[in-house]
Amino acid sequence: MKARFLKRIRLWSCAIILSTFSLANAQDAGKGYELFEANCTACHQIDGKLIGPELRGVEKRVQEEAGLGKEWLHAWIKDNKALRESGDAYANKIYADYNNTEMLAFPNLSDGDIDDILAYTADPDGGVKAFEEAKAAKKKEAAAKKAAEAAQGGGANSGVIAVGFVVLATLLLWILVRVNALVKATSSDRIGLDEEKMAFSFASLFQKYQKVGNVLIAVLAFFALYNVYWGLMGIGVDKGYEPEQPIYFSHKVHAGVQGIDCQYCHSSAKYGKVSGIPSPNVCMNCHKTIKEYKGDYFEEELITSGKFADEDAVKTFYTGEIQKMYKAIGWNPETNKYDGPQKPIEWVRIHNMPDFVFFSHAQHVVAGEKAIKKAIKDGTIPNAKELNIGSGDQVCFACHGRVDEMNEVKMANDFTMGWCIECHRTTEVDMDNEYNKEYYAELHEKLKKQYGDATKITVDAIGGLECGKCHY
Repeated sequence: MKARFLKRIRLWSCAIILSTFSLANAQDAGKGYELFEANCTACHQIDGKLIGPELRGVEKRVQEEAGLGKEWLHAWIKDNKALRESGDAYANKIYADYNNTEMLAFPNLSDGDIDDILAYTADPDGGVKAFEEAKAAKKKEAAAKKAAEAAQGGGANSGVIAVGFVVLATLLLWILVRVNALVKATSSDRIGLDEEKMAFSFASLFQKYQKVGNVLIAVLAFFALYNVYWGLMGIGVDKGYEPEQPIYFSHKVHAGVQGIDCQYCHSSAKYGKVSGIPSPNVCMNCHKTIKEYKGDYFEEELITSGKFADEDAVKTFYTGEIQKMYKAIGWNPETNKYDGPQKPIEWVRIHNMPDFVFFSHAQHVVAGEKAIKKAIKDGTIPNAKELNIGSGDQVCFACHGRVDEMNEVKMANDFTMGWCIECHRTTEVDMDNEYNKEYYAELHEKLKKQYGDATKITVDAIGGLECGKCHY
């Protein structure tokens, strides 16, 4: 009896483990779909060749063609070059079949991640279904959490509103009482001579307090001139400028959520004065295959403002903006060809230095990169807190703020001469910078002798305050 009982326990345990594994496998296929979309779609499709082969049933195909299993696929995906160089016949055959086009290596993917992708390629429909179910569950959980937070905050808001109404009602009641007393006083037929003199002798009142009046006029004139002065000083200072662009491009999605480096798109920042507006060809490096928005992130402000009804509507809007780009450059997402009419995308420029100012992006993002990143880390960038730089790891944040947190880019700084000078006075020079080490070698030695080896040498000491450096 005891042996039979133990046998039943083992059978039930096996059943539970197998059922858990099957559920985990379905969930893995859902995660595999997400990983596939993020890592594979630039070169592969589930059905049909793109740059590389189609991936539906790839594990089974590799097994049938070469008798190889998951271990081989793990090695191929993580570092196919090393696998080819090891003399693997099947790896070299695939490389030759696809015109010696080298596949990107993915050492960042774990064995579990690759197994998830393979689970999706084995059952694409099931993977998409599992992903959508997990997404719906996550959305439901987020909505419940948001509703709970709103309920908690609602009580506090109701209390504030109630207090506000009480204060307002008290103020209105006091005003009514005072108005009533004033009406009674003015409607009286009998007004004494003293009362009449008090009511209408404004001229004598002004004469009595003429000095006070003159002081008040002088104060008002000072404030008027003060505001006129700062109004003139504000001409051309467009901090907060956030124009509407022809295509709604979210830097938060690209630079923030996806973590794309600023200089991948604005590549001319390394080589010249301006950072440049990227060509749509740069966008198409990814958007040849990313034809609709399927990310988790969306702007809740677009819902709370009443512009869109829900999350799905916002994401549909994002997808529509991708289609706008396709239309502008004549790309047909059905045939994957440029077969339509093309027209330029008329982006609205945000940052534009005056003609009499010389500013080189290359000088800052290349030669000054280490110094500026150190200044960001040390918190010595002027108004760093206002710019919300934090511990941002991109040199661009020093001037442009946290672009990776902006849905629509705006001018985060005032870019006045005073701001630039203050930055030059507080930013320490990288004395070992490979770009200017030889050029400034003698000056560096002179400064070290003058200020001492331990003294911090800032940009102003190497000409950062000279007028001719920035003005023609």
